Amino acid sequence: MSSTLARSQFFFIKNNSILSITKSCSSSLCKASSRQVNKVSLETDSELCRQPAALLSSTNQSQLSAPLNSTTKRLFSTNSFNIGIRNNGLNNHTFQISKKKTSSSITEKFFNRGFSSLNSALTSSSTTTSAIYGSSTDSTSNPSISFDNSPSISKQESGKKRADKPLVNSSSSVGWWLLGTSGLVFGIVVLGGLTRLTESGLSITEWKPVTGTLPPLNEQQWIEEFEKYKLSPEFIQLNSHIDLDDFKFIFFMEWFHRLWGRAIGVIMIAPSVYFFAKRKTSRHINRRMVLLTALLGLQGVIGWWMVYSGLDQAQLDDRKSKPTVSQYRLTTHLGAAFLLYIGMFWTGLEILRENSWINNPKDAVKTFQKLQSPLLNPIRKISIGLVAFTFITAMTGGMVAGLDAGLIYNTFPKMGETWLPSSRELWDLQYTRKDDKSDWFFRNLFDNPTTVQLHHRVWATVTFFSVVGAHMYVNKYKAIIPKKAIRLMHGLMGIVTAQAALGITTLIYLVPISLGALHQAGAVALLTVCLAFAARLRKPRFPIILLINNLNRNLIKKNASKIKNL
Repeated sequence: MSSTLARSQFFFIKNNSILSITKSCSSSLCKASSRQVNKVSLETDSELCRQPAALLSSTNQSQLSAPLNSTTKRLFSTNSFNIGIRNNGLNNHTFQISKKKTSSSITEKFFNRGFSSLNSALTSSSTTTSAIYGSSTDSTSNPSISFDNSPSISKQESGKKRADKPLVNSSSSVGWWLLGTSGLVFGIVVLGGLTRLTESGLSITEWKPVTGTLPPLNEQQWIEEFEKYKLSPEFIQLNSHIDLDDFKFIFFMEWFHRLWGRAIGVIMIAPSVYFFAKRKTSRHINRRMVLLTALLGLQGVIGWWMVYSGLDQAQLDDRKSKPTVSQYRLTTHLGAAFLLYIGMFWTGLEILRENSWINNPKDAVKTFQKLQSPLLNPIRKISIGLVAFTFITAMTGGMVAGLDAGLIYNTFPKMGETWLPSSRELWDLQYTRKDDKSDWFFRNLFDNPTTVQLHHRVWATVTFFSVVGAHMYVNKYKAIIPKKAIRLMHGLMGIVTAQAALGITTLIYLVPISLGALHQAGAVALLTVCLAFAARLRKPRFPIILLINNLNRNLIKKNASKIKNL
């Protein structure tokens, strides 16, 4: 067996519509097949891992006939598997690779997981579709690329087996659904702020996840709910003057907040089951969906845990607090909502971005080239830092809301007549709970309204100037940064300026309901743009790089074939 024949080659067998790659073959087998096969080489080298963008942008015809090297051998280090392209039973092609056992590697795990389905927009492109299948196909079909670990079998059986393989990219409809659901989370965060500002959160004294969906339907039921509320510490100490009509208002605010949460649960769970059953989600997206669904269910439990802290008199006595929810539990509830929003929004953006690359593989190559630049690493880290700063600032805002700390020191930039309150006020021993006063530092950090407001001011200032610095950096290196990321940074600069002005105005005017709700909405809007900016700078996943490389290579071969026929 000669060294030339020892290299792996692609063979296209026309009569069986099968492409096979073999690591080694005898010279007699090659001679017997020479009349029926057309050699197509596999373009893979060490640059695939180190410089995927350079590989994708290569259009040199000589590279199309490059032999396999050591990196390629590592890529195909599985026992035997088939790479199939399925198109509703039409034009089925299978690439068979036979290899001896080797140790597992990252690439082997990837090939075992399988390639993804190309989305419907890709199938509608006649040029790309013909480049993949080598013949005309139905534009309404749904092609997918998968890897099969089984040996070659009949077309019908292989199609069924490949239908069970996991996908790499999810459907665009999944991405839009996640973005829409994240919009509902955005809304419930603002509604939760309104519920807090109107002091309606303790109006419903029971937690009934199912039967509590309906409000009182007649006067007798309203009276019964009002009597339950009269037994709560909030009514006894603060709201003993309200009548049934006043109670109906605060009840509806809390009831609608809970109803919105239930609606998000239904909109989250039902479509996710459908998408999973229809194989519209990839494996890594399925894992995220499980985590997001679990977090959504946990959020409901956290919500009642928070409300109960304001209904239990023993907890109020321990905190030496008026009837209100614990600021720790309120911030936990807010933080869980923010994490849920981040997960949904980020995943939705990722899915839509990957599908846009698949729709336009040539444009994706240019994007990959920019994203691989090492000069983007600093701004990529800065973008993650902006997300973290925005999140922390919002959490300190939750502590301010829980302690009503926005009702003191209603001046800016000074706190009163000085830049900082006195140390005695910042570290007051009255907030300690232990007899030996050993918890004075921790309690003042999180229980003292003066100190908590100072924290929020500091973090808001840090976030504002961090965005300003990032904006200057982006303008300096705008030649290497994607244009959409630059536009997002300009928008981020505008939103953080508006949010800072809104926060100062809210403080000066003693937190009116309208300004307080807008300020909370501004925090989520700022987080949204930070996430979008960070997503635009994220490098593509390795499976997507391979998929785009495959699409572009097929386009090159198709065009070369047309030129040759001319």
